[in-house]
Amino acid sequence: MAKVLGLGGVFFKSPDPEELAKWYQQWLGMDLGYPYGISFKTEKMPENSYHVWSPFKHDTKYFEPSNNNYMFNLIVDNLDQILTKIKPSGCEIMEETERGDYGDFAWFIDPDGNKVELWQPPLKAPAEL
Repeated sequence: MAKVLGLGGVFFKSPDPEELAKWYQQWLGMDLGYPYGISFKTEKMPENSYHVWSPFKHDTKYFEPSNNNYMFNLIVDNLDQILTKIKPSGCEIMEETERGDYGDFAWFIDPDGNKVELWQPPLKAPAEL
């Protein structure tokens, strides 16, 4: 039977896609190769990382302070270093950082007002996956 095999991409609108791509390239090291974006090869992903597709209730506060109905989640190799790296960019970095069985998480608002969740996967996979 035919079925979905994984997340194929994230596509969204931007008032200035080229400038936003340059921001992500400068501050997060994403070589976007605009206009087509970047391909993340699964074989290069950290161990214990995975793709998530998760609808949230319409009244969730989880995407705040962004006004968008979506949020990006990016896998990183070193959460603390990435946060230090993006601090001078002027983006709004949320104060909380969550560390737990599923890895480490932090959040910021990009220049377009999108909430971005940064995720450093755990060294050991959690028991419940």
